[in-house]
Amino acid sequence: MAKQQKQQKQQDQQNNKQQQDQQNTGNDYLNQEPGRGPRIKIWHYLAFIGVFIVIQWFFYPKQTNEISYKTFKDTLKSGAIEKVSIGKNEIMGRYQRFDTRGMPQPDTMPKIESIRQKASGGEGYDFVTVRVQDDSLIHQLERYNVNYEGRVENTFWREALGWIIPILFFILIWAFIIRRMSKTMGGGAGGMQNPFNIGKSKAQMHVKSKENDVTFKDVAGVDEAKEELKEMIEFLRTPEKFTRLGGKLPKGVVLIGPPGTGKTLLARAVAGEADVPFFSLTGSEFIEMFVGVGASRVRDLFKQAKSKQPCIIFIDELDAIGKSRGQNVQMGANDERENTLNQLLSEMDGFTANDTIIVMASTNRPEVLDKALLRPGRFDRQVMVDRPDKKGRYDILKLHTKDIKLANEEDLHKIAANTAGFSGADLANICNEAALWASRKDKNEVELSDLQEAIERIVAGLEKKNRLINEKERKIVAYHESGHAIVGHYTPGADPVQKVSIVPRGVAALGFTMQTPLEDRFLMSEKEIRGKIKGLLGGRAAEDLIFGDISTGAANDLEKVTQMAYNMVTLYGMSKKLPNVSFKKQNQNEMLGNQLMVDKRSEKTEQVIDAEAQGIINDCYNETREMLEKHKDKLDQMANRLLENEVLLEDDVTEILGKSLNT
Repeated sequence: MAKQQKQQKQQDQQNNKQQQDQQNTGNDYLNQEPGRGPRIKIWHYLAFIGVFIVIQWFFYPKQTNEISYKTFKDTLKSGAIEKVSIGKNEIMGRYQRFDTRGMPQPDTMPKIESIRQKASGGEGYDFVTVRVQDDSLIHQLERYNVNYEGRVENTFWREALGWIIPILFFILIWAFIIRRMSKTMGGGAGGMQNPFNIGKSKAQMHVKSKENDVTFKDVAGVDEAKEELKEMIEFLRTPEKFTRLGGKLPKGVVLIGPPGTGKTLLARAVAGEADVPFFSLTGSEFIEMFVGVGASRVRDLFKQAKSKQPCIIFIDELDAIGKSRGQNVQMGANDERENTLNQLLSEMDGFTANDTIIVMASTNRPEVLDKALLRPGRFDRQVMVDRPDKKGRYDILKLHTKDIKLANEEDLHKIAANTAGFSGADLANICNEAALWASRKDKNEVELSDLQEAIERIVAGLEKKNRLINEKERKIVAYHESGHAIVGHYTPGADPVQKVSIVPRGVAALGFTMQTPLEDRFLMSEKEIRGKIKGLLGGRAAEDLIFGDISTGAANDLEKVTQMAYNMVTLYGMSKKLPNVSFKKQNQNEMLGNQLMVDKRSEKTEQVIDAEAQGIINDCYNETREMLEKHKDKLDQMANRLLENEVLLEDDVTEILGKSLNT
């Protein structure tokens, strides 16, 4: 039985390899790999060099009997030359034949014989010499009674090959260099491409594999998006189920969401679940340095898809080619990108009723996409892949810790509650960092403290205990962080204080106060926003109260406070002089939490907004300072404990300040 299973496994692997080879055949050119040049082996170059040497020897034979022009003239004067043939570039001749008849005088015989032997090397009478400009040559030939004639040299093939062979040689060298660059640079999206394949699509067709595929079981925290995509797969598997009542299949679906929420992972899961061909590529792979290549690749992509339908096309980072046309007209539009987008719109709109091709795409910038892309008939459905809620965060943590040894799985519920606003990628990073931290401490299991340390490293950065801080600055930081903790502890609606530290972290943070919400919140009241502003101003107010001076440590706090105060006035209508008015731009997309900007306003309105925002901040600051004056003894006690221990946990904070109003 084991032997049969082994043979069956080998047969399955062989079948998968054959399928992969068959699918790659469509992208080949002259038996080449996709994105690479022709398969020219080294012996091809050696053979070409050998042929070149043979041709060179045949058309440019080495003259073994070549003599110098001076030797030719000396021989001519001695009377040892019988006949010459004069060409454009060379002179060929024959020496005298001596016999008993016509033998020269005895006194000249030894001299002529010596010249003949020296000139011919003793191997014959024929010779060749390079012709030089000599106006007296014909006169001397007649003087010494030498028979001469002109000769027309046929140098066509010699001259032609003199041009053709070097050109071919350099072409092969160029092809070899391009091939080597293709290998070193990846050959695919970022590598050099075969010139004949420059307009070919770079899409990769995925083949279903039990070993490597990602399925919906590997995706957590985005249940609604999963259900939408499962339905899209069902459209392709059984289209007649949905068209029997006259309905039409959707043409496309675009996944929209912040970075790290799992859009690309969902697409990989679709590839693993679908029993149809799946073409995937990124938007930037359409654009090339040559004009017209993007549109050509779009045409080639859909041509391949139509030959494999039913199938799915996935375009990651759609905003790379799908930006709205006409933007930044004064700076000049990108014609190549617009041509690519126009071709994509044409191909998606050109499906016939019988085409069973679904186009998937993902982007985290939906506000920049062209409206023509998102209209019905192209990307019919827009699936929001948002940051997970508490239950979703727990599912994601459980998924990413399935191969990690946990001391207590119930700790994941606490981590899920303390990570509101984290994306799936952030949670995966927490699990990995916790496992690495526990391994560094030589632990056998990952504990709650390791997971919390991972959160702190992601939020605040690495601890830098070796950073030297003088005692005066440590004291300022201790009171600053204590001010944050006390105000957050006693302000209704604020998040509970989990940890206070004066250990330097990250690039510039000399300390931090961690406050995490107990539950997911989607709405905030004016009172709660003011409570957050007070908590941020607690550090600055504590410095002013204790030292009578302020430092630069509140720079980041003031930046957040200013943004929140202006949002209260310009976006939320939480102002006495400008109530119930919003100055938000109408074309901004709010679903991703992007920073919203405001339209231009009159100078008078701007002055009112500035005054209202400053008034909110001043009121919150005064209330914060009054609260710290009321609890000054506890402020001193907490600061001293921080100077002694450097870190205070939630239990320590409760011991000093009592029970929080927000628990």
